[in-house]
Amino acid sequence: MSGAPSARLDNALAHTHTGQAYFEHITSLESDRRARAAFHEAVLRAAPDGGALFDFGAGPGIDARFFAERGFTVDAYDVDPAMCEFFAEYCRSFIEQESITLQRGSYADFLSRQVPRAGRRADLIISNFAPLNLVDDLAELFAKFHALTTHNGRVLASVLNPYCWDDMKYRWWWRKLPELWRRGYYVMPGPQAPHVRRGLADFAAQSLPYFNLTRVFRGVPGPSGHLLQGMGVGGARRLAWLHLRRARFMFLLFSKRDS
Repeated sequence: MSGAPSARLDNALAHTHTGQAYFEHITSLESDRRARAAFHEAVLRAAPDGGALFDFGAGPGIDARFFAERGFTVDAYDVDPAMCEFFAEYCRSFIEQESITLQRGSYADFLSRQVPRAGRRADLIISNFAPLNLVDDLAELFAKFHALTTHNGRVLASVLNPYCWDDMKYRWWWRKLPELWRRGYYVMPGPQAPHVRRGLADFAAQSLPYFNLTRVFRGVPGPSGHLLQGMGVGGARRLAWLHLRRARFMFLLFSKRDS
């Protein structure tokens, strides 16, 4: 992809359905509420009780507030000023208690911002409703995640599922399928910027050398019986679409590699 990735990401995240409008939209849809509930379930299984979270692409603060209410400390970042304004009001009491902090600014500023040596490191970085699909260069983002996490930190990200059966009824999916098999991802246009739908092998490759993709599961509520383990095995990735085919999102769990 050409152009200035950081500027495109800032533009993509700073338009339409932001702040109050986004909050009202995303909380009004049953499918989105179910997807969020599933992500919350996955985070509660992955994070240590009362641990430190970092919420990347935090939006209006729905997830940050949910976890702060359950005893977690949450550092959060979002690029969109309207989102941040809503977040600051929605989570005000927790911000005043210092159980939530909010970082603002451009994506380039986020990447270049130094992590204080005495600063709080995250046990788990969370990213809900697919911010990672808007990032061209995931390698530099995972390098940043590496700096933000504890020595055994992890990342749990909700991303768009390129294997979803609901998309297979559209001609565009079949046109994109050769790209997915050949390159490991395909690019979709958007109202402000393109987004990248990646297969599991591409996510695994992009996270190296900082993290290993260790688990992937379907973005639907319910018991964790659908976890796929050992995703370093190529055969498991090739069969992943059979397990994920009915889910709009897939949740990816990455474990930090030794420095």
